[in-house]
Amino acid sequence: MTNDETARALAVELGAGVHDDPGGGQGAAVAAALAALEGPVLVVNADLPSVTPEELEALLEAAPALVEAADGTTNALSLPDPARFAPLYGPGSAARFRAHLPGIAVVALPGLADDVDTLADLERLLGRLGLRTRAALEEEAAIEKRALELLAQLRRGAGG
Repeated sequence: MTNDETARALAVELGAGVHDDPGGGQGAAVAAALAALEGPVLVVNADLPSVTPEELEALLEAAPALVEAADGTTNALSLPDPARFAPLYGPGSAARFRAHLPGIAVVALPGLADDVDTLADLERLLGRLGLRTRAALEEEAAIEKRALELLAQLRRGAGG
């Protein structure tokens, strides 16, 4: 779900299906994405740079299950049927999902539990980042380095 053309192009390049974001926040977007699906599904937040395929498989096998973030929000869900989803995101959402789905398993999978909300979170996970996240950080570092070089040139009067 996105209305961002850059994100849409990347998703298509990687072989993902893309739908327009209906607005209304995360819960509405997930509900819209699940509406056309049948069978077991995973709902995984995008701010999980150290998740592994094995963790996704384990979450799917545990359905219905959730992975709770340290702040009590929900980072990932596995549902045997998309119709069991309810848009309950926000502060304390893990408790709401547990109440909505009695008997749901709460699984501890570090790559799914460790989300990135701050730069400090990203620094804490540096040793566990996936290849794409590492590549993105390297690209950003190169851009920042070049920007600093240009700024130094401007300060020396060589920019123009």
